Parts: sequence; C-alpha cells; structure tokens
Amino acid sequence: MYSVPMSILVAGSSGLVGSAIMRKLSKLGESPVGITSAEVDLTNREKTFEYLLDMRPKTLFCCAAKVGGIGANIRYPVEFLSTNLQIQTNIMDASHAAGVDRFIFLSSSCIYPINSPQPMETESILGGSPEKTNRPYALAKLAGMELINSYRLQHKKSWVSVIPANLYGPGDNFDPETSHVMGALVRRFAEAAKDKTDVTVWGDGLVFREFLHSDDLADALIIIAERYDADEPINVGAGFELSIKQLVAAISEATAFDGKIVWDKSRPNGATRKLLSNKKISTLGWKPKIDLKQGIRNSVAEFQSNFL
Repeated sequence: MYSVPMSILVAGSSGLVGSAIMRKLSKLGESPVGITSAEVDLTNREKTFEYLLDMRPKTLFCCAAKVGGIGANIRYPVEFLSTNLQIQTNIMDASHAAGVDRFIFLSSSCIYPINSPQPMETESILGGSPEKTNRPYALAKLAGMELINSYRLQHKKSWVSVIPANLYGPGDNFDPETSHVMGALVRRFAEAAKDKTDVTVWGDGLVFREFLHSDDLADALIIIAERYDADEPINVGAGFELSIKQLVAAISEATAFDGKIVWDKSRPNGATRKLLSNKKISTLGWKPKIDLKQGIRNSVAEFQSNFL
C-alpha cells in the first residue's frame, strides 16, 4: 500500500510542468501528492491500478509522459508512441476505476496539422497530418485526448485536455540528447560562451515558435481545473511568437556569447509556425505574467549555476 486517500495527485511531479504545479498548489495552501516514474511505473498497468485504487484522488494532473526535442523524436519514434500510449491508457483507466472526478490531461501543440491556420484553434485538430518529425508523439497525444472525450461521453466524466505552447522554466531539461529547443539552446550558448567556441543551430532560424513559462502554465492548469469543463480541448499559450533567430539572439545576449553562429540547414526546422489561440483560456481570467527575456535570463542562470 502507498498512502492514505488524498485529494490532488500530480503524475510526473518531478518534470517541468509537474514541479510547477506542485509549487503553485503548495503556495495556495494545498497539500498535493506527486509521483514520479521512480515511484510508480505508469507503463505497468497492474502497478498503476494498485496505486490509484489505494490513493483515490479527487483531482489528477497528468503531466507524466516521455518527451524530447526533434532529435529524440526522430531517433526513438517507437518509444514516443508506445510508451505514451501505455502511460495514458493505464492512468486514465485506473483513474476511472478509482473514481477520479477531475482529470487534467496535458497534451501538446504538436498535435495540430502542419498547415493549420494561425493562430491555431481547436477546431483545426484532426484536419490534417501533424509535422512528421514528431508525428508518433503527436499521435499518442491525440489518442489520449480522444480517450478523455470517450470517458466524458460514455461515463460522464469531468475530464479535460489542455494544449500548451512550447515550455521552459525551472527544472528544464538541458540534456543535449533529449532536451527541447529552449533547454538545448541555453546549454549550447552557455557552454560556448564559457569555452569561447562557435555554436551550431539546427535549421535556418526562420521558423516561428511560441514559448510559455511553466509557472504561467501551472496557474492556467489550476484555473482550468476549477472553471473549465467541456468536450473541446483548451489551448494555453503566451499569445505571441518569435523566430528561432530572434530566440537565438536573446539567448546569445543572456549568455554573453560573442562567437560565431552556424546555421545547419541540412537539419530539420520542424513546423513553420505554431501559435495557439488563447480565446478560451482568456475568458477564464488567465493571462501570462512572466516576460520571455527575463525567463530566458533565469534559465541561463539556472544552467550556469547547476551545470557549468
């Protein structure tokens, strides 16, 4: 047995989003319980059911997933599809058996079709194929969203799917093999500034991305848990986009890098644009608070303090 029954569970609590939710809930006076893959293997159906039936939370934030940047998605498509399908199916089925009232499923903006009109509205979902470099991960997330809606339809669950923009923040992944674009670039430029070397960046820098701080997302997720209950998924974005070249310039400035930047155009860019529509979340009274340049400076300082 694991613990006594409680009200809020955060699956994936050591990750970027999960840890932000834990911090926010604690500040609000809640006592959330977090689980990591080291404590419960969510790909193990029996162990997942055992854990949820013992804990029986009322609200569950599902941030547990196998994640990574373009390089990792290209190298490990089987794991990005299979592992995420297992995690999602096991934890949702077990949550139903345990009577979880509110299940907040974290999806990804990569589920949108590659040619979606900008900013992207949820009505565009399933209107085309996702970008090919992370299609297995996108299809896994789409399957999770469909299972959420199936539970809503068949079992009248108040479960919802949330689609965030590209994320960064405290506890980000800076691993060169598995990190997303922000963590990867912060590491490359911070190390190059220290070692006085050049930096190579994938693509041509002309694609656009939207970046959202994990603490801003945590605020939004708690508001959604309190106020949003609909079949349609809900976007959460920063409300603006910038090119990768602009992002590189901001990170270069924050790291005091003064070397040469080499654009490797043989490497994939990914989707051309991915700007989310914030209409629904704005009506709930949420808006982002953390300035991107300050957030980048904080990420650089975190990497320099903990890894250099």
